[in-house]
Amino acid sequence: MSTELVNTSNQMPVLMGSSNLDAYIQAARSVPILTAEEEYALAKDLQETGNIESAQKLVLPHLRFVIKIANNYAGYGLPVPDLIQEGSIGLMKAVKRFRPEVGVRLVSFAVHWIKAEIHEFILKNWRIVKVATTKAQRKLFFKLRSQKKRLGWFKSEEIDHVAETLGVTRENVIEMENRLNNHDIAFDLGADDDDDVAYLAPANSLASNTPSPELLLEAQDTKENNLNTLSEALGNLDDRSKTIVTRRWLTEPKATLHELANEYGVSAERIRQIESNAFKSIKTSFAA
Repeated sequence: MSTELVNTSNQMPVLMGSSNLDAYIQAARSVPILTAEEEYALAKDLQETGNIESAQKLVLPHLRFVIKIANNYAGYGLPVPDLIQEGSIGLMKAVKRFRPEVGVRLVSFAVHWIKAEIHEFILKNWRIVKVATTKAQRKLFFKLRSQKKRLGWFKSEEIDHVAETLGVTRENVIEMENRLNNHDIAFDLGADDDDDVAYLAPANSLASNTPSPELLLEAQDTKENNLNTLSEALGNLDDRSKTIVTRRWLTEPKATLHELANEYGVSAERIRQIESNAFKSIKTSFAA
């Protein structure tokens, strides 16, 4: 049996958002609680035959407990319908693994699975960056708030008390408190954000690879001046030198020394000398 097979849609309203939450809670509370004998019979039937109907009959009466547990985590800022949905997945996993012959009621067995799914959901969605990855951090995440007696940061003696109570180090407590008191912020705040907080955006702390308007203008002026100087320098050359430089470097495809030598009836070395002299003249124009 997979969790997808335990479909309660025929008996319960669809839980899509807060608008249906009240109806969902009322429907869950209207399902009668199973007696120990009924629960045992349904669990044995599911265990031995895989009867999906028995699984549904085990899940529905326990949804009220999922709702109660999910409401305990409403203070984490995540939608309660989402918490209930995740808790329901935990309940279905518990039903799949439940063994009635052990002598424990399903509600006691399922609490761990319900909380585990809700915890995992909260840890994945509470912040963009995970706040708890190690076992000690996960424990601290859900216990730290309940240990606080007041608003504000922990005092030194409070840190020692929490560390001793939870069986972690002072460093663990301090690190988790820092993580809990930090907030996600957009990498680059939009145009509608308050200018007073816009400087906090991480993007403002990074060096920009885009040239400033002054550098762009300077580069454009330099390019135009170089082109004008080159045009004037070429104009000062004799026709043969100008043609050789143009065809060797300013047109595509570029002519080779031998091609130009054949056209002018001279050696390739002579073409190279003319080219070299032309470059010296051009260089003088740029140095002026």
